[in-house]
Amino acid sequence: MIKALLGGAAALSIAAAAHGASFAIQAGHLIVDAAQPERGNSTVIVENGRISRIDSGFTAPPGAIVVDERARTVMPGMTDVHVHLTQTAGTPWYLGFTQKYSNPYGATLGLTHALEMARAGFTTVRDLGGDTSSVIAVRDAVGEGRFPGPRIKVSGDPLSIIGGHADEATGLPPELAAAVNEAHLSPSVCTGVEECQKAVRKLAAAGVDVIKIMATGGVLDPGARGLEQHFTDAEMKGIVDMAHASGLKVAAHAHGARGILGATLAGVDSIEHGTFIDQAGANAMKARGTYYSATLMAFSGVQGLIGTGKLPPESEAKAKQTFAVWGKGLNLAYRTGVKIALGTDSAVAPHSQANKELELMVSKGGMAPRDALIAATKGGPDLLGIGGETGTLDPGKSADLIAVEGDPLVDPTAVQRIDYVMVEGRPIPMKGQ
Repeated sequence: MIKALLGGAAALSIAAAAHGASFAIQAGHLIVDAAQPERGNSTVIVENGRISRIDSGFTAPPGAIVVDERARTVMPGMTDVHVHLTQTAGTPWYLGFTQKYSNPYGATLGLTHALEMARAGFTTVRDLGGDTSSVIAVRDAVGEGRFPGPRIKVSGDPLSIIGGHADEATGLPPELAAAVNEAHLSPSVCTGVEECQKAVRKLAAAGVDVIKIMATGGVLDPGARGLEQHFTDAEMKGIVDMAHASGLKVAAHAHGARGILGATLAGVDSIEHGTFIDQAGANAMKARGTYYSATLMAFSGVQGLIGTGKLPPESEAKAKQTFAVWGKGLNLAYRTGVKIALGTDSAVAPHSQANKELELMVSKGGMAPRDALIAATKGGPDLLGIGGETGTLDPGKSADLIAVEGDPLVDPTAVQRIDYVMVEGRPIPMKGQ
């Protein structure tokens, strides 16, 4: 079945990998660890989905499938800690209430976008907001090898206050809002510590990998409450305490400075967006080891929607507030020494363009190219707690790697020129294959 769907040599390689085939990936330049000097001519030997060794020069052990990347740089696959696989860029906000964009249909979109993310060089992604059952289905189908894509972690439905960023009744006429509430389309809307902790327990029982909370308002919802703190300090701490007790980390959507600081002090593991972060927030994040994910591609995605009628007027107004500080939050966090992980908010901008985030981290966020590459390859796995599995090409780790044209240690656009992708020892079919 896999061969029939994918066709050609790529399909044969994927099928072979599923049966324990070995690979010899010959690299003109090799980045084992973005924090270390790159190597010259090298061969990465992959057996049973893992890196078994790295040879100097070009070698080809008997029986190995040879992958010729001698004109390119082979490096660890990237990790995107903030995506939305079951949503599509450019979709008008109101289409979410139509039958076409049902949760089952969202799962099919998720499988499509998962492949796009892998083709863009991402071997691990974290989905931070989608129908719980849909994103779990996408995660498991890809993880079982039924469909090609990256390693996927999911949060499921985000936690939101009534009228908050993930409350689907926000901004609707009263009769429609009542219908939405009756249909329980916003299952993780909660009030008070006890109710919010119950919501965490339900998500944990459903099998999510992380909890996401909407600590502040958001740009793309039609609400007019602004971009500052939503949950109370007590509610956020209650959520974090229950999540951590359940073995789950917490990612906080947070734009406003007060909300960023409040979420950080509550103990969240990452701040997503962090648009209006101030020095107090950055200092608190550094002191607590909280990760920062800037999602700079989201700004370009929203820019393309302004004036199209695809955003509510309230969203356009909030978006315009953020454009003036595009990248400044990341620069402040970077200069302060906050831990950085690459995140894109893909679905706001197309998933296929997610690899442009690295360039923006340098041009807008002021990061050194090497530091941006470290954030793209090692930051995410460390945040997700899988740094021992992926993020570098050390022997024994999962074979998560990509081949690019150019040197991404000095040129962040190199990761936009992808020639080859392997996830857990399975080659990803590229366009035209």
